[in-house]
Amino acid sequence: MSNRRTVAVVGATGRLGEHVVRVLAERGHEVVAISRSAGVDIITGAGLDKALTGADVVIDTSGTPSADETVATEFFTAAAANLHEAGARAGVELIVSVSVLGIDASTGGYYRAKVAHEKALTAGPLPVRILRAAQFHEFVEPLVSWGRQGDTVRVPLMRTQLVAAAAVAEALVDLAEGPAPEPGAVAPFPEIAGPREESLAKAAELVYAARGEDVTVIEVSEEGTPDRELLENGAFVAGPTTTLAGPTLQEWLAQA
Repeated sequence: MSNRRTVAVVGATGRLGEHVVRVLAERGHEVVAISRSAGVDIITGAGLDKALTGADVVIDTSGTPSADETVATEFFTAAAANLHEAGARAGVELIVSVSVLGIDASTGGYYRAKVAHEKALTAGPLPVRILRAAQFHEFVEPLVSWGRQGDTVRVPLMRTQLVAAAAVAEALVDLAEGPAPEPGAVAPFPEIAGPREESLAKAAELVYAARGEDVTVIEVSEEGTPDRELLENGAFVAGPTTTLAGPTLQEWLAQA
């Protein structure tokens, strides 16, 4: 897009949001950073009207620290409603948001909350574009750390196609620069993933090796985990229409 726009970034201080802010600035757009530390609460709506004044586009990278389905669903649906309402009052032209690759068949947990998030966003009055992304390189360490006991790490059996948050940020800004869907229309959800599939266990081994830690990674199938079969059988890896973006996890670790 040739013209400079004012873009409000929700979750601007987060792992993904900070990359979105950088990409927008590099492309010459004006950035409004929205976060609780900046005095804006998207759940209560406090400070949101003022923050969105003059914004052309909203890019929502917000996330909830809780993986509980009920807590996450309440967070995402409230955020979507408030962004639509405040955005409509401010004259926002488009909301761009990020979701998770492969969640259509999800039956519970955090991924089901993201399905509810998508529905809440697309049901609102403003045009919406949603990018579905694979899990980020940046999330491997916190995701597997819960299963560490000493020099042993127990990791859920999971097929994934990890992608760098910086690559996802570029794709989100591309959507923000593109045309908005027609009123009432739901645009297709573009998808992005990393260049190759790997197991979460292999990803954990790469992360700990890059840190110089000698640990034993044990891959486990966890009965009772929501969407366990989907995770294990590759529902969250790239499909034929998914855009593949580097670097690989190993390349990213070397750069980091």
